[in-house]
Amino acid sequence: MNRSGRLGMTRSLTFAAMALALLLQGCATTQRTSAPVPQDPFESWNRGVFSFNEGLDAHLIKPVATGYTYIVPSVVRTGVTNFFANFGDLWSGINSLLQGKFGNGGSDGMRVATNTTLGIVGLFDVATELGIKKYPEDFGQTLGVWGFGAGPYVVWPVLGGYSVRDSFGLPLDIAATPAFWVDDTGWSIGIASLQFVNARANLLKASDILDDAVLDKYTFVRDAHLQRRRSLVYDGNPPDVK
Repeated sequence: MNRSGRLGMTRSLTFAAMALALLLQGCATTQRTSAPVPQDPFESWNRGVFSFNEGLDAHLIKPVATGYTYIVPSVVRTGVTNFFANFGDLWSGINSLLQGKFGNGGSDGMRVATNTTLGIVGLFDVATELGIKKYPEDFGQTLGVWGFGAGPYVVWPVLGGYSVRDSFGLPLDIAATPAFWVDDTGWSIGIASLQFVNARANLLKASDILDDAVLDKYTFVRDAHLQRRRSLVYDGNPPDVK
């Protein structure tokens, strides 16, 4: 996939997210079966997609991730995690600069430079050992800092729950991953699949605890996600809700 093709894909993903978000907003009144949570007017739709995602995870994604942890040594999985995190630090730095947080952006830039060189293209997290802080940011957070409201909560197939605002930022977040910048389609799919499976493998223990401890998993995941995203936009100091 060449550069023009990648840019075209980004635009297509953005327009698709916009169109689907607007469609969901238009259909919200027909999907309500009870008084909705203010931030979740699409709850009927969301619960259906959430159930689909849970089934897909239970029958396909989780077994693959579990097998991955058995086959791939821990030290290799850590290297894979660090490699993708290095790209994440680069994107975080860019978003920090877009938000006017130049100190945070500089710190993330130092992390990328350190881990790319001393850490052998990011396979080793030397920056953390040297005390260089990371400041995770994405384009959804940047839109929030710019003043865009979160909007309704939406659960997407496979991808999971996002606010409408974060859904608009998602195409650019995807474009910042290493798979997007590989010209060979086969390699691109392989790298994206590795990142997805590795990320799921890192959450196996947490998801097992969640399954055992929560009665209404959908509500817990939704509320925790919305609170976390609000906290991230305001750097841990969100204003009181009036």
